[in-house]
Parts: sequence; C-alpha cells; structure tokens
Amino acid sequence: MDTDALTVDVLRELRATRPYPALSLTMPTHRRAPDNAQDSVRLRNLVAEAGTRLDHDPRVTREARAAVREQLDRAVADIDPRRALDGLVLLATADEYRIWQLPRTAPERVVLSDSYLTRNLVAAKALARPFWALSVSADHATLWSGTVDSVRPVEAYGFPMTAPRLEPNPQREERIGDTPSVYRNEDTRQFMRAVDENLRAALTADPRPLYLAGIVHALSLLEDVGESTGAAVGRVPKGVPADVTPSGFLQELRPALEERRERFAAEIRKRLDDARSGHSFASGLDEVWAAVREGRAGLVAVEEHFQRTMRVTEGHLEPVDEAGERGADGLVREDIVDELVETALDGGATVVFVADDSLAEHGRIAASLRF
Repeated sequence: MDTDALTVDVLRELRATRPYPALSLTMPTHRRAPDNAQDSVRLRNLVAEAGTRLDHDPRVTREARAAVREQLDRAVADIDPRRALDGLVLLATADEYRIWQLPRTAPERVVLSDSYLTRNLVAAKALARPFWALSVSADHATLWSGTVDSVRPVEAYGFPMTAPRLEPNPQREERIGDTPSVYRNEDTRQFMRAVDENLRAALTADPRPLYLAGIVHALSLLEDVGESTGAAVGRVPKGVPADVTPSGFLQELRPALEERRERFAAEIRKRLDDARSGHSFASGLDEVWAAVREGRAGLVAVEEHFQRTMRVTEGHLEPVDEAGERGADGLVREDIVDELVETALDGGATVVFVADDSLAEHGRIAASLRF
C-alpha cells in the first residue's frame, strides 16, 4: 500500500494486539538497477530467517506456524519490484498479510510479537508529508491524495464529482460571456456547496495540508459558499483538465509545494530559535530521547536521512559500533530515530523532517519543549 494510505485510524488498527505471532519484516530496497538486483536475495534471506524464528519459537503452535508461513509466501508473491521505493515493510499473521513500499529506508529486521512493528511506517508517513489537493471547475471536482513523490485521484468522500447536466434555459442565460454566467447561476453554487461538504468530510477524517487548483472564478465561488478553503496552504490559480494524469497534476502543483516547503522550513527554524532563546530547547539524540520519553517535547525536528543504532542504558543512549553484537538483552535499537518519532507522535508532539545538514550543529535532531 502507499504511504498516503496511512491514516490515524489505520495506524491505530495496525498497533492493535493480535494473536501471537504477528510477524513484521522490514528491509531497505532500491528504486533502480543495478542496486535493486540485491533486493530479491535480501528478501529471500529474511523470509528464511523468519521461518527459522517461527520453527524455534516454543510459543508458536504447529498450526499457527503453517498459517503464518502461508501468508508470508502469499505476501512475497504479491510484491511488485517495479513499485519499489526505499524501504519495504511486510506484516503477516495467520489470517492476513500487508505490504508497504516506503519512501524511507528501513533496517533489516524480523520481529515476532503480539502486534505489528509500526515505527517505520510512522516515520515514513511523517517524512512523506501527505497532503490533499482539490482540482475544481464549474462542473467537475477531483480530490487528490499526495506525498512528496506522487499523487493519485481519490475515490472516496464522494469524489470524483460531476455536476448534473441541465438543459439550457435561455431566459436564465446572461449575455456577458459564458465563464462569468456559469459561476453565477444557482446550479453551480449548489454543486460547489456539495464539493465543500465532501471536502470537509475528507479533512475531518484525515487532517492534512490542503492545496487548491482551479481558475479564479471557481476558487472564489467555492470560498464564497463553503468553509473548507480556509484550510488551504497553497493554490494553483489555473484550470486543470478533468482527465489530467497524476504526473501532469503533480507538475502543476510543484511550485505551490516548493513554496510551502520553504515557508514551512522557515517556520520550523523560527520555532527552534525561539525555543533556544526561551531555554526550552533540546538537541542531540540523548537529550531529545529523554524529552520525548518524558512527554516534554512539543516539536521534534529531524534531518531526513538521520538514522542511528544505539544501546539503551539506564534510560540513556550509547552508540554501538558496527562490529558490536546485538546481544540477548534486547536493549540495542537498530532504528532508534524511527522509534523516537513514533513515541513523540504517540505523545502528541509534532514531528517534522528537515533537510540534511540543517541541524548539523544540534546533532541532527532538535526539539522545542513544552516545559
């Protein structure tokens, strides 16, 4: 599934307790040749490791072992290497399997537990910066779900929408041009009210930044009759054909997305500068880790490709050299940054990913504290 399908409800459901064993398999993948040639070998090795773990775990019954293996085999057969991004998450129980291709790398890992491992999904969702985009005209409206890499039209919340075709009524037509008249008649206003109602439903179910695309007359009418446009963070003031391709629509959105990215980066820098001035600032993995675990972090900023393997010792983090063994104590975290992100989000903090090296002087990660 795509990262933009990771709604709050989906993540909550994935974290739910399941009959043991719930298997989580994660690994890095590659988008292009020749690097992607290694992905199938790596996946095959991890599947073999998962089988060995299932065979030697005394808590796994023979029936459960066979059922999970069957779901795992189905999942592997269902993976499309042409859609590979930077990471793969494969989840399986005796009753189901799920596949996620992520625009963020993930460590090689096999976990058996009573719930799925979701921290890689959470971190990927935060990095992908999902958004909604609405393209609207007098007689058509399409809702798009997007990330930094792609957009796709949504078939939900009543979208796509097409206005009913009405027979021409000469007595109601105005003689000042087609474009002004169509946006002044009551049928178009009713259509825009319906668009606004459906858009508000989407924003309520899955709050995201909203972009609007359409000619000035369409956007002005939508703003006049509804409430949803107040959430917009960017606009494309031109018409978009109803049959535009996802790649074509994303190209039209690029300037608004880039403007929003730069504006957002400036806002984050200011919040961190204000936190430093107000002595409510934490930097570096150890400090931010402690603040997040104590629930004191209000904003956590992380460089996009920052990852570390660390050992947790008495509540503090210690580096683990590459030659070090995992050990049996379970205190070594291969993906401590993703775990920190998940914990921060669970605690109500805002997590943002910023450009690499932008937090170099702060240890690649920083936080604004609530208290």
